[in-house]
Amino acid sequence: MAQTTLAQFVADHAEQDLRQGLFELESDRVLEINLGQGPGGGTRMIWMKHGAMIAYQGQIKFTREGMFEQGLGNLLKKAVSGEGATLAKAEGSGKLYVADGGKRITVLRLNNESLFVNGGDLIALEPTLSKDITMMRRIAAIASGGLFNVRVAGSGHVAFGTHGKPLVLRVAAGNPVHTDPNATVAWSGNLQPEFKTDVSFRTFIGRGSGESFQMVFQASGAEGFVVVQPSEERALQQNSG
Repeated sequence: MAQTTLAQFVADHAEQDLRQGLFELESDRVLEINLGQGPGGGTRMIWMKHGAMIAYQGQIKFTREGMFEQGLGNLLKKAVSGEGATLAKAEGSGKLYVADGGKRITVLRLNNESLFVNGGDLIALEPTLSKDITMMRRIAAIASGGLFNVRVAGSGHVAFGTHGKPLVLRVAAGNPVHTDPNATVAWSGNLQPEFKTDVSFRTFIGRGSGESFQMVFQASGAEGFVVVQPSEERALQQNSG
């Protein structure tokens, strides 16, 4: 069995200041957020997934997102969806470390762009980005899967988590992409997915199978993309059963 000294363990796993800016990947599963170290310094604020904080240094205050902070429309959408992806504010100066159940973290920089992220996979985003809860068009699909997503738009950083390395599939006109809702994490802002029920497949596999419900992504104009993970969200599978 491999052994190591205490000093070597600390050296191998100690936090490293890579000076990459506001969002810095400390590892592929831990995100370091450098509050108060952006342009001009001073106090900064970010939105983070409620409960994602694992450690911090400095003076940072956490405030759960207010009931009406996203507006009455988003409040009603969350009430209907029944999802628990509540956000929290982290304000102050220092280093904040966040993670989400051991998921692999991806950090993207949006430049006047938009992206849809599954509500349960969103980990953190800058306040420079707008956020709006959107829901699938078919109420039956929402009730079965409990799915809702967050549209983030503008310029700034956003972080989301995946079980394993994400796969990006391009969506071009005339070449739709079908995905399992349990494995779908994010997609480009120009795409509007629809739900499809494969009745024969559901009958063959069983009503609890995720494959009985599929998300269909089609590009009517510019090419888009969809992000999937090599694992299915078990909680969503149980709800859809």
